[in-house]
Amino acid sequence: MSQADLLRSRRFLPLFLTQFLGAFNDNVFKNALVIFIAFTLADAAGMSASLLVILAGGIFILPFFLFSALAGQIADKFEKSRLIRLLKLAEVLIMLLGAAGFVIGSVYLLMFTLFLMGSQSAFFGPIKYGILPQHLSVAELTGGNGMVQMATYLAILAGTMFGGLVVAIPGAGPQIAGVTVVLIALVGRLASEYIPEAAPGEPQLQLDANLLRQTWRVIGFAAESRVILQSILAISWFWFLGATFLSLVPDFTRTVLSGNEQVATLLLTAFSVGIGVGSLLCERLSRGGVEPGLAPIGALGMALCAADLSFIDLSASAGPIAAAEFVRHAVYWHVLLDLTLIGFFGGIYVVPLYALVQHRCNAARRSRIIAANNILNALFMVASAAIVIALVQTGLGPQRIFLLAAVATALVLLSLCVLLPEVLQRSVVLVKSWVGAAR
Repeated sequence: MSQADLLRSRRFLPLFLTQFLGAFNDNVFKNALVIFIAFTLADAAGMSASLLVILAGGIFILPFFLFSALAGQIADKFEKSRLIRLLKLAEVLIMLLGAAGFVIGSVYLLMFTLFLMGSQSAFFGPIKYGILPQHLSVAELTGGNGMVQMATYLAILAGTMFGGLVVAIPGAGPQIAGVTVVLIALVGRLASEYIPEAAPGEPQLQLDANLLRQTWRVIGFAAESRVILQSILAISWFWFLGATFLSLVPDFTRTVLSGNEQVATLLLTAFSVGIGVGSLLCERLSRGGVEPGLAPIGALGMALCAADLSFIDLSASAGPIAAAEFVRHAVYWHVLLDLTLIGFFGGIYVVPLYALVQHRCNAARRSRIIAANNILNALFMVASAAIVIALVQTGLGPQRIFLLAAVATALVLLSLCVLLPEVLQRSVVLVKSWVGAAR
């Protein structure tokens, strides 16, 4: 069954819509909150806007460390479609609270809502990736993961842009933002009604509320298989790299390209669309199976394009320039192409790894292993923020940081090939088959 067929299937479409709307709503709310803080709430509360924005990012990520292990247990113990419907109902209630925060202009209520949103997302993650292998065949798994990955990054981009536009509407922007997130949550709750049942992996599991102990335990489950652990670490590197580029592109646009907000949006769009296209293409490249051999090819592409981006001579850039002026210059098209290809190869890199983890892990523990993946993903994203801040403080510009990211990705590629030689072997077989087909 092709990806287009999956979108017509009840086994996949309701889940796809539910997760897309959830990711979209998260980012509508987060960016509306960030804009509202930066331009209104910070001054009213007598607080630093930069500090509040950084705090908001930390508050959203924190629940992934706190609750992912418990979320994995619950997802393995109970029927998953019912859990999704309960979580989507919780999202509606959380968004009502957030709407109240926008209406009364309470930074504390909005931050609390953000924490609840992060918690809801932390509980949804192990279910979302754990349910796919139950509803899809092995031949459909890569295509399904590609669709989910594509939707996630496009939801991040679209939600971020939409949230900023809505909250900036003169006169009633915050109130409109509050109503909008509630409506999106309601549509997501409606979509979840049509998700088919998915039997629990281990219904007799005894829940353990000791978060620290269970966090170590689920990571231990992942570490029982070298293939699973290395794949999860490789996935986490994708999120590290993605967070690095998403955080650096605005500053790169302003300080190196002398571009304005339109140019930054154009570059972020190119990066996200690249991930989407690469993710969708994985099904065709894998020929209807779980094909880990794509991961080294994707890593090599990311490293080469990031290195190329770091060496483009942009010393003649003069600004400020808007998007219309930006696209008239060949050197800027070079930048745009590199960012698109970094995203493209990122999609090719990460989708097969998700499919491999889902396919190879113990079905009874699948959601807990996905929870371990989410914990490490969050850890790597926090590490990305800390490292980027430290590098910027030392005076390194965005292009030098891109070069460091390229070198680090090359090292990840090397470790992947050394620690998982079967992945390298599959890459060689793939390349030979493509060369043979081209002849």
